[in-house]
Amino acid sequence: MPASELSVDLHAGFVKRQSEDTDTIEYVLTEHLRMSGVYWGLTGMHLLGRLDDMDGDGIVAWVMTCWHGCGGFGGSEGHDPHVLYTLSAVQVLALYDRMDLLDRDAIARYVASLQLPDGSFTGDEWGEVDTRFSYCALSCCKLIGRMEAINVEKAMEYIASCKNFDGGFGCTPGGESHAGQIFTCVGALAIGGGLQHVDADLLGWWLCERQVKAGGLNGRPEKLPDVCYSWWVLSSLSILKRLHWIDQGALARFILRCQDPQKGGISDRPNDEPDVYHTFFGVAGLSLMGFPGLKAVDPVYALPTEVVQRLGLYE
Repeated sequence: MPASELSVDLHAGFVKRQSEDTDTIEYVLTEHLRMSGVYWGLTGMHLLGRLDDMDGDGIVAWVMTCWHGCGGFGGSEGHDPHVLYTLSAVQVLALYDRMDLLDRDAIARYVASLQLPDGSFTGDEWGEVDTRFSYCALSCCKLIGRMEAINVEKAMEYIASCKNFDGGFGCTPGGESHAGQIFTCVGALAIGGGLQHVDADLLGWWLCERQVKAGGLNGRPEKLPDVCYSWWVLSSLSILKRLHWIDQGALARFILRCQDPQKGGISDRPNDEPDVYHTFFGVAGLSLMGFPGLKAVDPVYALPTEVVQRLGLYE
């Protein structure tokens, strides 16, 4: 496989097998986050132009078995509802244009019930607070057209309180800047109309410093590069209109070196074991850079651009 080539057929086959091989230890161990795994795999397949390879009707039916009367979705059947998996479920139904199955008011009430007086969100009834959950809440409400259900102004204020001296953002106020958290904060601010809280040049510089000599990106200083940061870093740079600040050619070559040439899939680093998570984020990163043959992905909603346009999220 040439170093400059994205092996679409191999990757599509890899994702499809991961959804079918239910007897593997990996399948069992990832039960708690299966809803997000389904979202990663399907969105990756959509960007590859291979969504029709999947059993859409079966997947949609399974998603609805994970719904709870309170309005939230669990990570799999029989699992408690959580805002992370609620967003993933809504995203999956958006991919298949089956938003008609959702009880939007119930979902909005569930998400609103997780917001605290300071504007932050807990992930579920047990009370963990994280800016990831702020992003999930805002994105979910936007996707279902129920932004009025939450206090957007307080949500923006809380996220702004998590900004650090280096321009980055952490999980909570005072938390270390991390590329993954930065995406959730910048994305949430973009959805809520709060990008004025971002110092685009300072943060853009911090994000650009995540590129290492191998071409890949890391999530924090002095860490190894990882394909997943091709999304977490690039999405934020794209939102800030500073995608051109990194060496895109070097990053694309790094991602392509992480492909498994035998069974397909993309790993975190070259010669490691591939998985659906890194396959999606590798493909999404290439899509953000306009890699030939891939469908476009939206940097705010982490969904194909055509899905975002269909939902009218920027109207």
